[in-house]
Amino acid sequence: MPAPLPAIETFPPLRAWQRKALVEYLRRRDPDFTAVATPGAGKTTFALRIAAELLVDGTVDAVTVVAPTEHLKTQWSLAAARIGIQLDAAFRNADLHSSADFHGAVVTYAQVGMAPHVHKRRTLTRRTLVILDEIHHAGDSRSWGDGVKAAFEPAVRRLMLTGTPFRSDDNPIPFVTYERGGDGLLRSRADSVYGYSDALRDGVVRPVLFLAYSGETRWRTNAGDELAARLGEPMTQDLVAQAWRTALDPAGDWMPQVLRAADARLTVLRKAGMADAGGLVIASDQQNARSYAKLIEQVTGEKAAVVLSDDVGSSARIATFSASDQRWMVAVRMVSEGVDIPRLAVGVYATSASTPLYFAQAIGRFVRARRPGETASVFLPSVPHLLGLASEMEAERDHVLGKPKEQEGFDDDLLERAQRDDQASGELEKRFTALSATAELDQVIFDGASFGTAAQAGTPEEEEYLGLPGLLTADQVSLLLSKRQAEQLAAQRRRAATRTAEPVAAAAPAPPPMSAAQRRVALRRQLNALVAARHHRTGQPHGKIHAELRRLCGGPPSAQATIEQLEERIATVQTL
Repeated sequence: MPAPLPAIETFPPLRAWQRKALVEYLRRRDPDFTAVATPGAGKTTFALRIAAELLVDGTVDAVTVVAPTEHLKTQWSLAAARIGIQLDAAFRNADLHSSADFHGAVVTYAQVGMAPHVHKRRTLTRRTLVILDEIHHAGDSRSWGDGVKAAFEPAVRRLMLTGTPFRSDDNPIPFVTYERGGDGLLRSRADSVYGYSDALRDGVVRPVLFLAYSGETRWRTNAGDELAARLGEPMTQDLVAQAWRTALDPAGDWMPQVLRAADARLTVLRKAGMADAGGLVIASDQQNARSYAKLIEQVTGEKAAVVLSDDVGSSARIATFSASDQRWMVAVRMVSEGVDIPRLAVGVYATSASTPLYFAQAIGRFVRARRPGETASVFLPSVPHLLGLASEMEAERDHVLGKPKEQEGFDDDLLERAQRDDQASGELEKRFTALSATAELDQVIFDGASFGTAAQAGTPEEEEYLGLPGLLTADQVSLLLSKRQAEQLAAQRRRAATRTAEPVAAAAPAPPPMSAAQRRVALRRQLNALVAARHHRTGQPHGKIHAELRRLCGGPPSAQATIEQLEERIATVQTL
């Protein structure tokens, strides 16, 4: 007997964006539909509701879900079973067909790429809805894209889902519509878009605070020269890469200090009402992941769960962690995308991977809201490229074909291979040897704005930010950060006034001129104060004011802006 049809009336209520997108889908009845929704918004529920509607009204007889990883196959199968759709997560290419007990199967992009003819035969046999989860993965390789296109061209319906910025390469994504813009470039077009800013406004996702840590780093080159640099200072890409990797070295002081701060933040969230709040460290490779787990045990006295790769046992370890109240998990690639652990609220971005796609996937693990007021905190190195990505969390990106490419971040191709293989590359280690690194809180980024002044790790100034209440609305976060920054600046002015008023036996020497780094910090504080003042006058979010200044003046986010660009924005905001 065929599997019984799902009961639509038993489905959980849909969110507003899901209802709107469902109405649009049912109205249009097109073969292809692309939905872009921020991580945590409920893409799985939306897709399964469409599947149920099409199964019940007879449009389709079967459902095939294509997911990026083996773990997500299990996750999709369990979610579907809860609402009466039975999907075979154990289907293998050699099986050819699923049992009659199932409405369909869940497979991976790799499975389809290896044997597209198997999946084409299954698609031809029954009228099929194909759900392509995180559709950008169909562009990971030519074989995957060609396989997906060949296998599912005969499908009656195709539903494409993605929750992150589309790809930065020129591989066209199968079944996604591209339209030519005024600049002559082809851009992907989505049929439904629900971005992070929309979800934040609706309370569907958590506000994310980025705590960026700088510090002094020292390393030795393969020529024997010892170099030192301050993480976050403007410098060449090679120096940024080496300072960044030195900071992430488990043998230095930067990682233990940042992990200690992150664990303190996790404790605050647990005491504030998120009793089961969990933390995740995202590492670059297996060796560092194991070392970070040892550091966490030294810092907290508790063992961390370690998930190293997409292999047998990983899904069980993730499920066990998700259902427990264990404090920390360390992962290499397994938890970067799609994995649902709603209690994750604190993250440490301890990887050199820096594409917008990977960064958004990683941050997406922390944004799912379970109840009003929950916040997320992500600790990251104070690297200009990462700060820019953090400042542009609300930006919506399309896939653009033919656009000139700029090298972004640090060794993205090399790191992509490291993420895929879960192994460290020996090539990087040959270039230099990390010697030491220290950490200090550089700034807090929220809603596109930067707050705070530099604070050494372990000081009361750092604790003020780590101790922010755990249950806050987005508006309350902005208000508290502005207040903390104002208090810091007032304390600095009081200390300066006290020093000026003290009698001196001889004329004090003139203060040394500020370095470029000090000037940038001072100008950034001045700009943020002016933006905060405009926010209070107009009610506009900080991020929108910063975006308008960038539109008027040009240039990158303020965390990456030059002194001249900051001065121009200060002058501009004063005229608005």
